[in-house]
Order: sequence, then structure tokens, then C-alpha cells
Amino acid sequence: MRGLGLDSYYRRRILDPSIRPTRPDAAQPRFDFAPYLRAQPDGRVALTLAVDGLHCAACVWLIESVLAREPGLESARVNMTTRRLRIVWQPENADPDHAVQRVMALGYRLTPFDEVGADDLATRRQRLLLRAMAVAGFAAGNIMLLSVSVWAGQVQDMGPATRDLMHWISALIALPAIAYAGRPFFEPALAALAARRVNMDVPISLAVLLAAGMSLAQTATSQPHAYFDSAVTLLFFLLIGRYLDARSRGRARQVAANLLALRARAVTVLDTDGSTRVASPADVRAGMTVLVAAGERVPVDGAVADGASDLDTAAITGESVPRPVRQGDPVLAGTVNLTGPLRVVVTSVGEDTVLAEILRLVETAEQGRARYVALADRVARLYAPVVHSLALVTFLGWWLVLGAGVQAALLIAIAVLIITCPCALALAVPAVQVAAAGRLMRRGVLIKSATALERLAGIDTVVFDKTGTLTDGRPRLLRDAGWSQSDLAVAAGLAASSRHPLARALSRAAPDAEPAARVEEIPGSGLKSGDVLLGSRDWCGVAEAGESEGPELWLVRPGSAPRRFRFEDTPRPDAEAVIGELLRRGLRVELLSGDRPLAVGALAGRLGIARWRGSCTPAAKAAHLNALAASGRRVLMVGDGLNDAPALGHARVSMSPADAVDIAQNAADVVFQGEQLGPVAETLALARQSHRLVLQNLGLAFAYNALTIPLAMSGMVTPLIAAIAMSASSVAVVGNALRAGRGGWR
Repeated sequence: MRGLGLDSYYRRRILDPSIRPTRPDAAQPRFDFAPYLRAQPDGRVALTLAVDGLHCAACVWLIESVLAREPGLESARVNMTTRRLRIVWQPENADPDHAVQRVMALGYRLTPFDEVGADDLATRRQRLLLRAMAVAGFAAGNIMLLSVSVWAGQVQDMGPATRDLMHWISALIALPAIAYAGRPFFEPALAALAARRVNMDVPISLAVLLAAGMSLAQTATSQPHAYFDSAVTLLFFLLIGRYLDARSRGRARQVAANLLALRARAVTVLDTDGSTRVASPADVRAGMTVLVAAGERVPVDGAVADGASDLDTAAITGESVPRPVRQGDPVLAGTVNLTGPLRVVVTSVGEDTVLAEILRLVETAEQGRARYVALADRVARLYAPVVHSLALVTFLGWWLVLGAGVQAALLIAIAVLIITCPCALALAVPAVQVAAAGRLMRRGVLIKSATALERLAGIDTVVFDKTGTLTDGRPRLLRDAGWSQSDLAVAAGLAASSRHPLARALSRAAPDAEPAARVEEIPGSGLKSGDVLLGSRDWCGVAEAGESEGPELWLVRPGSAPRRFRFEDTPRPDAEAVIGELLRRGLRVELLSGDRPLAVGALAGRLGIARWRGSCTPAAKAAHLNALAASGRRVLMVGDGLNDAPALGHARVSMSPADAVDIAQNAADVVFQGEQLGPVAETLALARQSHRLVLQNLGLAFAYNALTIPLAMSGMVTPLIAAIAMSASSVAVVGNALRAGRGGWR
């Protein structure tokens, strides 16, 4: 940096992801990450990299600990869910190239983060795990059949030749299966050892390879015991846990991609000579004029230069009623132009739009939430050094102190490695998650995050959005004495010609009304047929003070008094009952909405919610949730709109209905289907039950180790018995976890 431009500096200092150095200053070819640098508003620079080889919380802790000692780096955060590393620094104070080299020296592979590439990599990883699990399961089943025959032959009349044949057939099945199915463990273990460190994959790999190697030696020398079944069964159980974990993390990577999908693919630009051309969003600059046809999504932030229309801003602001805009009014990227063409003068494009700001808020929230580490992962940080120490002490003790031969001492050490393999620990959380997720799925609830249930179990505050969450998001005509059926028929006749949500509500209320002739729609104002007007109070010339509690339309006809049609966004059928149930459980309930305060307050009073806020921007919602977290509250956010996405990310845990916008669904940890709000209360109840089962499973895993490790170290357990004990502990954990899949709600 020193005296160099940012881009030119990084184009000279590039790194190659295919090479893993053994020391930070290793000379090597490098790739160009200058195009991936992002300048921050405060002058800092950020770089996001994909991390390959990241498997557990210990990896996160190791990378962040190393980078915390890197001079000049202001922030280094690893998102375990999306496997991203984000570093932030001042250009003149730090050398990020050196920091990247430090991480690669640990054995991790870094590449510039690419959304499509990340999805492809995650899909390939899941397919590899699934194939490995299938191979290991098939091999384990066949080897176990052969092993049962050998065990039966030991108490009958099976001869050594037949037994050896069974062992050799087992070897022919096991060795190729281990070579293929063990890759998800062997490759990270080799990378860790090359970087002079250990991770959880190292003892797993040692146990599998030593058991297989010892079994091959036993078979070659015609010994009575071989342990191929132990090695392959161990791999199978561990692959189940790793595959379930990968599946639970998969969809979280789609958040940014779905938000970016709201951006326009092409922009119609009006040039100074009056001609039009289609341009890429990247080619649009502030000061240009763009055309937005009715039905199109607004591609930029700007101001209306000519035209009038209604904008659907619900995704950005949460406002349930389309907002009329005229010359001089501001418009935001991501909103939908409903009724009339607009000419918009561009004020902000690309990364400077409100839509891009929402994306940054979501990304920031995602990074923060990923710092929550599952309980099993926190325990696993101590696993590798403890297991290695126990196995080494066992081997040296039997060989050097007790005088056993090298082979006998190694056999006992293998038994220790196998019996302490973290099957029960690895399955403690995923097994409960699978059972609970299956139960919830039958109720129309999808769990998307690996730690969602654990976080849900501890929440004490529930924050709801209004439109589309507590309500169904569709305006409904209120029946009152201010109008007659003939008034409704006239109004519905005009409304039949419009796509405006309030007009559609009128049409639904009078489906048999005859459509009016020669209806003219005035964008941003209303409908006109001769002297009959249907629209806003200002356009219809109605002089009435005071703000309406909800959305309204006025019908004005010659010789008749104006008629007002009032609408409401209907609450979900069980909203009041669910809010009451949450309050009875001692939870604090709040309502945050981008809608008008009068409408928000009316709904809050109807549902019994004492704490509410209206006219909230996406940033204001996220800030309020951060304030709640800073005060010690553990918050569940329930929302459905694009404007809720940052808040959904900033909350400790989040839920979204299935009819929400894609970005809200992907930012949420839990998605529920149907018109009812009951799944929110039901999921909370099951989360608390699941948390109790996870703690019980971890207790079972520790009790198993406390009982079996001394037996294995004393030489009383063979590798075969160790594998059976290890499998039995896994079966016990899974059996306990299945309790989450049955029974009633608590």
C-alpha cells in the first residue's frame, strides 16, 4: 500500500489458492483478489473469502485467534454457516496478503467468495458426503454379515481356512470402501498435519486407518480376530452426522443471491436526444433518466421526473397499501410500479441504493449469528487433544511400562481411539434435530439452521412484523352503515378495471357487479367513469379532517353524498390466541412495522400487544433488535418482507411464513406454512423439549466415555468390542433423540 493505489497494489500482490504454504512467507504464485475488495464508507477495506476445510467450531476459533494477532487487521470474522472469512482493515495499516497466507499456512484453502461458486461447492460437498455415506453403509452391512458368521463359527466347527476366507472377503470390501468413504475425514486431517496442528478429523482418521491396517495384518498372519467391521461402521456413523450437518447449513448461502435477484437485469435509459436504449445496471450513473413501465420493478433509487403511479413498497417499507407517487417524489430500487409509466432521475445506483444497504445489513447479521456455536461444537474443541493424549499414554504405558509387545500395545491404543470416537457426540445434536425437524415438517414447519432449535429454546422475547405476518397481507372490505349495496355495486364496477389491491378487495366483495364502461385510471389517484370517481379523499375532493385508521377509498357521484369504503388487513385467524399463549408463558411480545403508526396501534390493541412501533425502516428494525440484545434479551423475530430480512438476521433466531418473499425465507431459521400462526408457539415448545434431549444425549455420551475409556485403557476391550460399544452409544443417543419426533406439544 505504502504509496500505491489500492487496485494496483493488490494486482501486484496476488495469491494462488491451489498451494498451501507451510509458513506464511512461503514464496508462491498468487491469484488476483483486487476485484473482490470492497471499500467501506469509513475508508476501510473489506475482503470476503470462501474457506475450504472448515468443519467445526474449533476451526473457527483457530482462524480467528491467528488473525487476531495479525497487526493492522481491525476485524476478522469466520461465518461457519456459509464458510466465509471476512476481514476488514485500513489500507495504510495492514497487509491482508500476509494475513491470508497465515490462514493458508494452517491448512485451509482460501478463494475469493463467489455466490454461484459457493453454491456449486456446497452441492458437490453434500453429494460427496451422501455417496460416501452410501458406500460406507453398504460395506458395513455386508461386512457385518461376514463378521456374524465368523463369531458364530467360533463356538461351532468353523475351520481356520474358512475364517481366513471370511476375513479376506471382508478386507476386499472394507479397504476400497474406507479409501473412498474416508475422504471427507482423511483430506482435512492431512491438511491439518501438514500445517503442524490437529483437528477432530485426525483421531478419526487414525482410528479408521489403524483398525484397518491392524486387521489386514491380522488377516495376513491368520489371526483369529479382524476389525474391518469396526472401521467401516465407525465411518458410517460419523458420515451420517456430517451429512446431516451439511444439509442443515445448505440453504443459508442463498441469502445474498435471492436479495440480488430483486435488482433489475436491464434498465431502459432515456438519452438527452430523446432516444431510449437498454443498458446494464452497472452502466447506469447518477443524473441519468430511466423509464419504468407499469408492472416493472424500479431499478434505481431516484426521484420522479415525469408521470404518476402507485408503487408497491411492501417489500422495502412494510407498508400494506401502495404508495402514490408524482413528480418530485422519491422512489426506491426494488419497489414495483403498479399503474402508470414513470420517468425517474437517478440519484443512487448499485451499492449505494437502499436495496444494497439492506443486503449489507443482512450480511452483517449473518456474520453475527454465525458466531453462535452449537453446544456439541463447543465441547468438541477439547476432544482431539484429549483423545490423542489418552491413546498415546495407553500405547506408551503398555509398551514401555508394562512390557507388552508393540503389536499388543498398539491394539489397545486402537481400542481407545475407536471407543472414544465422537459418534455419540457427533450425533447428539443432529439426531435430535432430525427427529424434531421430521415432526415439525409434518406440521408444515421447515427448520433451516443447524442451531435454530438450540437458540429457540432460550428466547424470552418475540417480535412480530405486522403485514403478512400477524395479518394475511390482503386488504378486506369492512362492512359498515356508511354505504349501501347499490353503492358497493357501483364502486365494484369501477374497481373491476384496476389491479390496485384496494380495487381488487372491492371486486372480491361484490363479484357479481357489472364492470363500468369507459373507465379511466388516473395513476396515483383513482378511477374515473364520466362524473363518477373512486379514489383517494384528496383526489375526490372530500373535505374531512383526521387520518383514517386504515386504508380507504371514496366514491363520489353527482347528486349523492360521498361514500367511504374502509378496509383492514385481516389478522391471521389464531393471531390473538397465539399472542395470548406466548404472554401466558412469560414471554415479552412486541410489534415492529413499517406501516402507519395508526394502523399498527389499532392492530396491537386488538391483539393485546402493549409494545409496538410503526413507520420502522429496515435499519430501524435491526437497530431495535440489537438494542434488545444489548439489554440482555434473547429475541425471536417473526417477519415476512424484504424490509424484515435484516431484522430476521440480527435476531437470535427468526421465523418466516412460507408465503414470504424469498429473501425473508432464506434469512429466517424456520419457515412455517398455512394461514395459522400456531406453528410459532408449537415450534417454541418443541425447541425446549429438544434442548432437554440434547443435554441428555451429551450426558449419555460423557457417561459412556467415563465408563468405557478406563476399560479400554486397561486392555479389557478389543477393537471389536470397542466398535460395538461405540455403536451402542450411538444407538442409545439416537433412540433418546427419537422422543423429539413423537408425543404432544408441551
